[in-house]
Amino acid sequence: NTDAEKLNAVVVGLGALGIVTKLTLQIEPAYSLHQSVFTDLPIQELEQNFEAIMSAGYSVSLFTTWQSDDIDTVWIKSRGENSNNTTFYGAKAATQDLHPIPGISAEHCTAQMCVVGPWFDRLPHFKMGFTPSSGEELQSEYFVPKHHAVEAITAISKLNKLVSPYLLISEIRTIAADNLWMSPCYNQDSVGIHFTWKQNWPEVQKILPVIEQALAPFQAKPHWGKLFTMSPQVLQAGYEKLPDFKKLIAEYDPQGKFSNEFLEYNLYS
Repeated sequence: NTDAEKLNAVVVGLGALGIVTKLTLQIEPAYSLHQSVFTDLPIQELEQNFEAIMSAGYSVSLFTTWQSDDIDTVWIKSRGENSNNTTFYGAKAATQDLHPIPGISAEHCTAQMCVVGPWFDRLPHFKMGFTPSSGEELQSEYFVPKHHAVEAITAISKLNKLVSPYLLISEIRTIAADNLWMSPCYNQDSVGIHFTWKQNWPEVQKILPVIEQALAPFQAKPHWGKLFTMSPQVLQAGYEKLPDFKKLIAEYDPQGKFSNEFLEYNLYS
């Protein structure tokens, strides 16, 4: 179906295909979740049990400052019964609500401690209507094939002395494969390694190429909407549907009204 295939192209359209004026949502019945947090997950446990750890809930996020051999916190959002576990692969259950960034009040975070609540108030890390994360920050994220997850995480951990001074927190999460042409997860289950940086672009700008070089052996792709310094040639090589996407741009926007410096540099250089 041509229209269905075009939909796979326009969902991650990078603003190049015009403005969406109408959409249809596929919905499911509302459900409840509870959220548990564990602290100080030994990195050796993560290396040996990555799949089991990241599959332990409906949604699992690892938060780390890369300052030790432990993952600072594991956030597990679960459906069904509360297990009330006090340990998790060597990590200990938190005794109070926590913020992903050490030292910041959990006031703006969604309820933890296995308190059941509606999906829309548990899937986000932060409450609606409140400032997420630290509020003033820079962000980067890189996606690697899931089978390279442990190697990629190990590669970043070796950069801890370079990264940590300018970092607020990193989040590691898994993402299922999709069929969206310009998605970094196109046809591959992926792991996202996210960096929330302090407001210091001159230094972050120096760090990103080092991170990208460390992740290069694992076919890393950057998040389109966050900071990266990867060359257009390397970026373009990661998207097998890019030629077809360019043809669609020419069809939808032959005059280039929606083009901009970002697209010209990253897609056509």
